[in-house]
Amino acid sequence: MSVTFTREDVREGLKNVYDPEIGVNIVDLGLVYDADVSEQGDVLVTMTLTSLGCPLGPVIVQEVNNALKDLPGIGSTDVKLVWSPAWSPDMMSEEAKDELGMW
Repeated sequence: MSVTFTREDVREGLKNVYDPEIGVNIVDLGLVYDADVSEQGDVLVTMTLTSLGCPLGPVIVQEVNNALKDLPGIGSTDVKLVWSPAWSPDMMSEEAKDELGMW
């Protein structure tokens, strides 16, 4: 079986996951560092949170898994939370900065 989706498809799917406190998707916030897709269709998302003590971290991780479940040929999904490099507002996309009025 060959994988019918790409790393970019994963990133697009993750744009449906929003940080509930900020109201911006996790990709545009700069929280997603990488998405590895194996030949079997398994996905490992490496990401961070806006703060180490983010109380909604488990909710966001669950939403990441939910957002990917409908990709054609998806295998297992896993999320690896990392704290280095630490997130900062500089990692946000221009669209996210516009949306939040950060200039």
